[in-house]
Amino acid sequence: MYGVAVDLRPSDTSRSFRSAAFRTVQVLRISRIIVLGLALQGALFAQANAAQPVPPGNRHAEQPEVPGASVRRTRAGKTSFDDKYEKVRELLATDSALVGKIKKTAAAYGIAPIHMVGAIVGEHTYNVDAYDSLQSYYVKAASYAGNSFRFAYKDEGISDFVARPEFAECAALSDSYRLWTCRENIWEAQFRGKTIDGKSYPNNRFSAVFFQPFYAGQTFGLGQINPLTALMLSDLVSQKSGYKKLDADDAAGVYKAIMDPDISLAFMAAVIRKSIDDYKTIADIDISTNPGVTATLFNIGGSQQRARTLASRRASGAANWPEENYYGWLINDRLDELEQLL
Repeated sequence: MYGVAVDLRPSDTSRSFRSAAFRTVQVLRISRIIVLGLALQGALFAQANAAQPVPPGNRHAEQPEVPGASVRRTRAGKTSFDDKYEKVRELLATDSALVGKIKKTAAAYGIAPIHMVGAIVGEHTYNVDAYDSLQSYYVKAASYAGNSFRFAYKDEGISDFVARPEFAECAALSDSYRLWTCRENIWEAQFRGKTIDGKSYPNNRFSAVFFQPFYAGQTFGLGQINPLTALMLSDLVSQKSGYKKLDADDAAGVYKAIMDPDISLAFMAAVIRKSIDDYKTIADIDISTNPGVTATLFNIGGSQQRARTLASRRASGAANWPEENYYGWLINDRLDELEQLL
C-alpha cells in the first residue's frame, strides 16, 4: 500500500489570504478606534458648546409686583387673581380637547407643552378673565370674517405707511419676522412721538398705533396674541402648521387667525419657539428648562433684545440668569400642579 504525502505547510494562496484577512481586521480595528475617537471628540465639543440650561424655579423669593393695570382690571371684574387662576386651571383640567390640541401643537414646534399651558394660565390670570369654553372663541373668530376694518392710523393705512422712503431698507427682507421687526425698529427710531411732513405720530408702540383698531394696547384670543406679533410670525406658522400666511391689508383675516383657538395655539407655540431660539443663539442660554422664563417672555416680548442684553452682561463677567416677572413667577410657583394637567 502506497502512502500519499500531504503537504501541511500553508500554500502561497493560503498565506496571502490570511495576510489579507489580518490586514482587513487591523484596518477595521483602527477605523473603529478613529470613529469612536471622533464621536467622543464630537460629544465633548457639543457638551462644551451646548447652551447653558437655566436652573429650575424662580430667582425671586417672592412674587414681583403685579402691574396696576392688571390689578384694576381684576378689581373691576369683582374677582381676584387667585379666583381667576383656579378658574382657568379647572377649565384646563376638564377640557381634554384643548389639552390634546396643546400637546399636538407643542410637538410640531419642538417645545414641551407645559410652556403653552403656562402662557394660557398667565394670560387668563392677569390679562383677561378665564374663557368659558373653546366654542366661545370659535364664535368670536367667526364674527371677524368679512368685516371691512383695516390697520391704519387716522387716514393712513399700514401699507401706505410702510411704503414711505424711511422703510426702504426693509423692502429686501422676505422673512416676515425680519421684515416687520425692521419696520417696528424704524417706527421707534424715526416716527414715534415725532412730527413728520406736518403729521404728528403718538408716542406709543407701533402695534398700538397701527394694529389695534378696536382697543389700543389690548390683545385677543385664547393666547392673547398681538396682531403685529402674528404678522411677524406668519412665515413660521405657515411653515410648521400649514396655515395661510397673513396679510396686513386683510385686518379681518389677522383677527380671525388670532381668535381661532386652533390657529392661535400655533402662534403661541411660535412665540415660545422663537424666544427659546433667540436665547440659545444670542445668549447661549437654554430657557426651555424653565417655563417661568418662557412665560415671562410670552408676556413682555422682545426676546431678541433681551437676549442681547443678557449676553452683554454675561460677557462682562456677570454670571446672571434670565429673571421671571410676576407672570412667570406664578407659573414656576405652581409648576407641579400645572404639569398634572398634562
